[in-house]
Amino acid sequence: MSPAKVGAMFQRVSMRPLDPVRSIKIKIGILVLGSSASGLAVFWVGVGSLPVKVVFVAVVVSLLTSQVLAHGMTSPLREMTAVARAMARGDYTGRRVRATSKDEVGQLASAFNRMADELAAADRQRRELIANVSHELRTPISAVQAVLENIVDGVAAPDPVTLRTALALTERLGRLVTELLDLSRIEAGVSPLNHEEFRVADLLGEVAAEAEVAAAANGRDVRYALQTSPEQATAVADRARLHQVITNLVENASRHSPPGGTVTVCGRRDEDGLTLEVVDQGPGIPREERRRVFERFTRGERASGGGTGLGLAIANWVVTLHGGTIAVVEPSVHSGQPGCRIRVTLPNPTPLPTA
Repeated sequence: MSPAKVGAMFQRVSMRPLDPVRSIKIKIGILVLGSSASGLAVFWVGVGSLPVKVVFVAVVVSLLTSQVLAHGMTSPLREMTAVARAMARGDYTGRRVRATSKDEVGQLASAFNRMADELAAADRQRRELIANVSHELRTPISAVQAVLENIVDGVAAPDPVTLRTALALTERLGRLVTELLDLSRIEAGVSPLNHEEFRVADLLGEVAAEAEVAAAANGRDVRYALQTSPEQATAVADRARLHQVITNLVENASRHSPPGGTVTVCGRRDEDGLTLEVVDQGPGIPREERRRVFERFTRGERASGGGTGLGLAIANWVVTLHGGTIAVVEPSVHSGQPGCRIRVTLPNPTPLPTA
């Protein structure tokens, strides 16, 4: 019988006679003792008897050697046990396992350390999310409560200005709840993409028209410019989700544009895919903040105007689901102002139609 067949037979049998033993060091000792006894038995049958003292000394030396070597072999396992117990108590920032060996135990220790780091990051994000959501909800709720208390106590009259203030605060609450629900659906993977073909210019025109209405309602003096190349360019993507991405980018640009400023929305389709850009004439985003602005509740130094800090995070998730990228790039040198330029690139899901 070949060695491969013998190995396959043992895999099918799956013999685990040492499972009741609670120490791997004792298991290794039993393994060494069993192997030594088997070898000595074969030697005894084939050659003859051995002195009892020699056999005893050989067994003792083999057991001691196995225990000394097994201590270093099992050290990562003991460390993993201690770290796992600490994580079970909620401590994800404790020490990690020393992974210096190149065998399976070392590979397990490396994988364990990666898992522990990911769990620590997830726990930190969960704590930050709870704290940030609590803060974002508390601010408008306290403001609405103050407005209503003033009206009830007769300090303020229920005039249009006061009611408009309360309405704006409740709209901010509704926007925050909606964005949180959208983000949770996207992260849970229960918001599938519905690809369809549409004209890029039509999509950008809808976003600009909605932005003009919102700017007028909020008293913002902002103009919107559209650029599409080619003019009849089409794209294949989830139109509703892409509309949400551009709307978030345009709303963010509108809040940070100076009075009389212009927000430019560009769409370009070529053989590489679809490129969308939203450019404002505001103060821009510092280089060290550009990567962090797509994290949840991160608004950087441009935080103003009542944003929730979730719009760019949702845009990042939607673009990633499309297999694209989103980033803050350098503004045009011809703009005359620092500004902020956010670029979205989406790959072509299908080849471009030939003319």
